[in-house]
Amino acid sequence: YRSTTMASLMLPENFQHILRVMNTNIEGQRKIMYALTEIRGVGRRYANLCLKKAEVSLNKRAGELTEDEVKRVVTVMQNPRQYRIPDWFLNRQKDPKEGKFQQILSNGLDNSLREDIERLKKIRAHRGIRHYWGIRVRGQHTKTTGRRGKTVGVAKKH
Repeated sequence: YRSTTMASLMLPENFQHILRVMNTNIEGQRKIMYALTEIRGVGRRYANLCLKKAEVSLNKRAGELTEDEVKRVVTVMQNPRQYRIPDWFLNRQKDPKEGKFQQILSNGLDNSLREDIERLKKIRAHRGIRHYWGIRVRGQHTKTTGRRGKTVGVAKKH
């Protein structure tokens, strides 16, 4: 994480150094596309696409945006399918509960991850059991790696 300085000497009169968007503080000095990646669930490509759909200039800094532009970007990010963003671009495809395609952002991302793990534990799936045990889930070897934080070894005889 690095602090950035603006290239221009003159700041616009309505420049905001920190914006609050979707429960996330966004640094006003960064370019808007990269500033939006601070929000959980938004990457560079998704931020780029949302800005294009909201018709906001990619050359602007985050602090230079007007209230109207911020609102437009947020509505595009929250309702991507209404703005013809393709399903394969979204981070939650065919949700097990509703069967919907959606982009999950900020706090919703934590909730959906927790719900998914709980669902796996409840149906006693292999992945759920390994989550419950607190060991590697994705097929990694565990004989010799990942021993930190666990009590390992045989008690020595005195």
